[in-house]
Amino acid sequence: MKLKAILICLLVWYTGTQAQTSVTPSNPLVLGTINGKVIDKKNNEPLPYASVTIKEDGKVITGAMTKDNGSFSVSNLPIKTLHVEVVFMGYQKYETDVTLTNDDNSINLKNIALEDEAKQLNEVNVVREKSSVEQKIDRKVITVGKDLLSAGSTAAELINNIPSVSVDQQNNTVSLRGNENVRIFIDGKPSNLSAAQALQQIPSTSIKQIELITNPSAKYNPEGMSGIINIVLHKNSNLGFNGNINTGVVFGKTPKFNGSIDMNYRVNKFNFYTTYSMNHGKNANKGLIHWNEYDDSINDYDMTFDIKNFNKNHFTKLGSDFYINDKNTLSFYTIQSFGNPTAEFRNGVNYFDSGVYELQIQKTKGSEKNQTYNLAYKHLFEKPERTLDIELNYNLTKEPENSLFFDENYSLTKTNNIKKDGNNFIANIDFVNPMSETAKMELGLESRFDGTNNKFNLDGNYDSDFDFNRSIQSAYGNYSKQLGKWSYQLGLRFESYDVNGTFKKVGQEDKSFKDYIFTAYPSAFFTYTPSEKNSFNFNYSRRVDRPNMEQVNEIRQWTGLTVEQIGNSNLKPQFTNSVEANYTRKVKIGSITSGAFFRYIKDDISQVLTSNPYDANKQLLTFTNFDHNSEYGVEISGNLDFNKWWNLNFGVDSYFKNNKGIIENRFGDLVEKEINATLFNSRMNHTFKLTKDIRLIWFTMYRAGERSLQFSNKEMWKMDLGARLNVLKGKGTLSVRYNDLFDTMRSRFNSDEPAAISGEFRWENQTLNINFNYRFGSGKNKALERKQRDNGDAQGGGMF
Repeated sequence: MKLKAILICLLVWYTGTQAQTSVTPSNPLVLGTINGKVIDKKNNEPLPYASVTIKEDGKVITGAMTKDNGSFSVSNLPIKTLHVEVVFMGYQKYETDVTLTNDDNSINLKNIALEDEAKQLNEVNVVREKSSVEQKIDRKVITVGKDLLSAGSTAAELINNIPSVSVDQQNNTVSLRGNENVRIFIDGKPSNLSAAQALQQIPSTSIKQIELITNPSAKYNPEGMSGIINIVLHKNSNLGFNGNINTGVVFGKTPKFNGSIDMNYRVNKFNFYTTYSMNHGKNANKGLIHWNEYDDSINDYDMTFDIKNFNKNHFTKLGSDFYINDKNTLSFYTIQSFGNPTAEFRNGVNYFDSGVYELQIQKTKGSEKNQTYNLAYKHLFEKPERTLDIELNYNLTKEPENSLFFDENYSLTKTNNIKKDGNNFIANIDFVNPMSETAKMELGLESRFDGTNNKFNLDGNYDSDFDFNRSIQSAYGNYSKQLGKWSYQLGLRFESYDVNGTFKKVGQEDKSFKDYIFTAYPSAFFTYTPSEKNSFNFNYSRRVDRPNMEQVNEIRQWTGLTVEQIGNSNLKPQFTNSVEANYTRKVKIGSITSGAFFRYIKDDISQVLTSNPYDANKQLLTFTNFDHNSEYGVEISGNLDFNKWWNLNFGVDSYFKNNKGIIENRFGDLVEKEINATLFNSRMNHTFKLTKDIRLIWFTMYRAGERSLQFSNKEMWKMDLGARLNVLKGKGTLSVRYNDLFDTMRSRFNSDEPAAISGEFRWENQTLNINFNYRFGSGKNKALERKQRDNGDAQGGGMF
């Protein structure tokens, strides 16, 4: 009922604002009109959807878009001298003054011929040479250039090269500012894919921007303690037919192939675009864990891991825009990704005292299918910048898994069949209303439904199943105001969260859980800009991390000879209060951004290793709520052009954690533990311009060791070298990159409880990447922007 009431109020207010959009003329008896036609100066072809703006004394009073034939007409104008501007991307701006009088109140500018602007055209059609970092009021935007594209073929490899973000190369676990509680969005929408799957399936060449939203406002979905990483995919908008082809090979222990093609066709009122990519190859991962009890137990052992994965992933995005008229746009796109991964997992255990050696061989075949369907409608009002957006998004995933387990004699010991089906539906409406030249109000509603169904068969017989469903209804409001050199944005989001789940297992009573929470999430942003070169930003927000489906799913995730992982349906949400301060300084050679943050987390969700109540011979890897956790840190990043031939993109950060929680000790008792930990990360990406067409790339990264309540990780570092050559008159690019020059990247860890544990994992980190990119087609970029999210500005009440 509350949601309906808010919606009714929003619609009533929207209806009332319609009467305020017209321009009040200086003489109410006479109104003026300006019309004309916009054409290309070279070929006299009409230019549809060019932007026509009418100004009075430097202030915008009204405007219009040209029609399909290039014509426009703006009426209800005051009788006085007005300034006319015509803008069309890829062309030079046209400006003129016209004077309307009582006797001559209708002026025809006839044919307005716009001239090419080659510099703008190059920026539209060609990927930037170097990546750029821009600090906005609520996010850091990294525009992907050729230097980042050479880092690898997948999103995981690309993202691991940007400041503040780390990707575990074993399992693609993502951490932002040293914390793994981060949400991955694709084009501003949360995906049903896990972070690991999304980062592996999205090709790096399809990525336009990476948005790091470390302290999102009330406009955004409040999930993710450390924030949101939004992956903005390319969506070409050029007139005519054009595209891009990319292909590459990664040489490690075995060659791996990747390729993609992007195409766009823009004609009349329609724009069609598509992206297809494929990643194909084998990956190897090895590990060793030493396990020593403190009581001279005969169960002390060495455990080995030998994992070989074969992945063949297909990813495609297909969409269309229909420009109904210059005020209304209807858009649709679908993302389809699928693959058939196979894996062989060898888990060996060598018991020290008994001399017994056990080996488990797991052979797994899976099927991954992810489907997203998005329908959006955008309306532009007569009043500039007043917009209404309505959007529907449906996501469906299917991940069946079939596993066979063998012993050291290759005798079949058991079979596992797991069905994983998930779905997600989001509907939202967003209204933006500029209340004046310096004030703006944003309102939005969202309705979201998530569900998953998992079923587990053991040796062909039913063993267990898990159903999980949740409903999230929310409404938000943001008010922003400019006061001279100061600006602020205040927001409040209300959410009702309703979840229920059922876990059934043979031989056990059914376990059901329900939860309902109604919560408010405030946010506040303040910006002070004393000059063009200096900008200060201060902000606060409240966030939540609700247990995800894997964390509460009590069907086993994976199993070895001595350890297995399952979820915990008793997990509670964790809430975070976060404060940030950032400073951006523009210097002659670029810009530098520094910042500091503090977070307080209640009921921190973490992974722990405990005794297994279901199998005394195995440890249980699961999740629990720790009491509380506080984190604070500082970071600095920048993009500097030292001279015409040397550019540096860098990031340095240091974080401090205070963790308190309960773990299991060596005696099997639950004990309280508290630690203080320090994290440090640094990255530097140098680009050297040898000639007009040849670039050299030098990348280094260092990650210091990290302590946690149960496990501590040791430091890791690497150095990459690469080169890039422009060919075929600039339309083609050949890139070569050698990753981990000194073969130093590896994961090392240790723990004192519940035993003396130490281990190391290695993967195919030392690789040679060769990529070729070719751009084809031509055309002018249209002026009408379809969706803010395609320009790196997420919108709406759902993600956003």
